[in-house]
Amino acid sequence: MSDQRNVFGEALETCSTDPITGFTRTGCCETGAEDVGSHTVCVEVTDEFLNYSRSVGNDLSTPMPGFGFPGLVAGDRWCLCAARWQEAFEAGCAPRVILTATHERCLEIIELDALKAHALDLV
Repeated sequence: MSDQRNVFGEALETCSTDPITGFTRTGCCETGAEDVGSHTVCVEVTDEFLNYSRSVGNDLSTPMPGFGFPGLVAGDRWCLCAARWQEAFEAGCAPRVILTATHERCLEIIELDALKAHALDLV
């Protein structure tokens, strides 16, 4: 994973290990050619976002044990698809972002300024 970079071009940090997240379930929002959904945005989910996501057909709250998915609750961190974050941003309910754990590939879809406006880790 050492070649995986965040939106600042630095080494990608861990997003969450509880629940374990990432396309490859390493805890990081690392990506590759097989990740067609680009699960690259490290977010801290809110009830507002979870409700929005469910309303557009992506229920992230309901556990799916067969897939090793515990279901998310407000406050959980998760590697979200870049297009889903952009969609939630346009709808006015994008979750907060952890930029140091957000993969640079998301910048193909999302403007850095939009991410910065929702950042939890900018001082």
